[in-house]
Amino acid sequence: MVAVIKHRRVNIVTLAEGEDILEHCRSGDIALVQDATGWWTHFVGENGAIDSYDAPFPSYNKALWTAKAAAEFAAE
Repeated sequence: MVAVIKHRRVNIVTLAEGEDILEHCRSGDIALVQDATGWWTHFVGENGAIDSYDAPFPSYNKALWTAKAAAEFAAE
């Protein structure tokens, strides 16, 4: 189930395991996706480009806080 939080005009989209990022996100969105290793923060760019941090976060809250900080930076 997809959940969207809007922070500083940036959509932070939490996806359930197995949901496709590009099906639910557009350029400028941040996707949070959990797998067996933790929570990944993915940044969706132009033409479906996806950039991610090198390692997952251990919790949803840490991934969300990081996404919110990135949204703050993007809003400047």
